[in-house]
Amino acid sequence: MEIISQSPVATVIFLFILATSIYAFYANPTLLRKLMLHPFSIHRNRKLYGLLSSGFAHADWNHLLFNSFTFFFFAFELEKIIGHWQFAVIYFGGLFLSDISTIIKYKNNTGYYSLGASGAISAVLFSYILFLPLTKIYLFIIPIGIPAYIFAILYLSYCYVAAKKATDHINHDAHFWGALAGVVLTILLMPKVITHFIEQVLR
Repeated sequence: MEIISQSPVATVIFLFILATSIYAFYANPTLLRKLMLHPFSIHRNRKLYGLLSSGFAHADWNHLLFNSFTFFFFAFELEKIIGHWQFAVIYFGGLFLSDISTIIKYKNNTGYYSLGASGAISAVLFSYILFLPLTKIYLFIIPIGIPAYIFAILYLSYCYVAAKKATDHINHDAHFWGALAGVVLTILLMPKVITHFIEQVLR
């Protein structure tokens, strides 16, 4: 109840992501196709709802669990720090802005589809890092915590390189631009966070 009262926006989004994804997995597998982002259609002003709906469905359990864990550990705390409507701006702004590069890149590809909340969650994560840059982030392959601001540099570098190679089926462009969107939107909402971030890193 405390989480719901302090982070109501994150709670609703979190539950909606879980409900939509699990429902699609078990009750209506064809729903995933309908919810996906389809750049070809959006470029031609069709299926514009995909800009929103694609952020609430996931390809499989691994995809859902990874995004859900990241959201759980950072989104609820961020909403307490930044405020309710501000959190909504970060999340949905990150979701929409992270899709722009994908739409431009694949606007003529009829067979390209994308889904998942990764762009929005990257925005949330990087907004969180601006406020708490020294927080330790743990990765499965590294047994020690990495300061969040160092993780941010490594994350952006990896996403940039992976997006250029495009050798897997992961939308690394959405991760990269979602992260940058989170930084820009947070600074626009709370310009003083820049000074706070620098002071925390340099102290």
